[in-house]
Amino acid sequence: MSTGIDLGRPSSGDVIDLITEDHRRFEKLLAQLRDGTADRDAVRRAFAHVLIAHGEAEEELVYPVLARRSDDVGGDEVEHGREEHAEGNEALLAVLELKGTDTQAFADAVEHLSNLVAHHIAEEELTILKPARQEVPENVRFELGEKWSARRNELISQNCGTEANVRRIVNAAQRSGLLDEDG
Repeated sequence: MSTGIDLGRPSSGDVIDLITEDHRRFEKLLAQLRDGTADRDAVRRAFAHVLIAHGEAEEELVYPVLARRSDDVGGDEVEHGREEHAEGNEALLAVLELKGTDTQAFADAVEHLSNLVAHHIAEEELTILKPARQEVPENVRFELGEKWSARRNELISQNCGTEANVRRIVNAAQRSGLLDEDG
């Protein structure tokens, strides 16, 4: 996946810091999507790869460990995080499906996506990451950071943010009940 946009390729670190760094990356890419001077098509493709890789690696590797290792991060927080990932992925699909990037429909879809992502970032950082930083031992967080980074980077290399793959992920979320029927 090559867009000329820095997607970040971490290889190690505290998983909490790595996830938070990606959150800041999301905010920058979303700002570029709203910027009429940016190559919006390249930015949306880059954003799609990072968002999907981040969330898939997080759900697969990080959420289960944090839920087991932290008294304050339970199944409800993890399930809510998964639901918010699904909602963000559904909004991302709407952005990817639009043909042009200079339309009101595109601006509206990006605004909806931005609002969902901003809400998720704030909530995840407060209800999952903050307690995990305090309750999960540093060595576990660094081990998770290495695993999460490797999986995230692998998914980006596999072009995980393609419209077809995002549609597959959204359809799976709908089938599993993570998304409302009316979407």
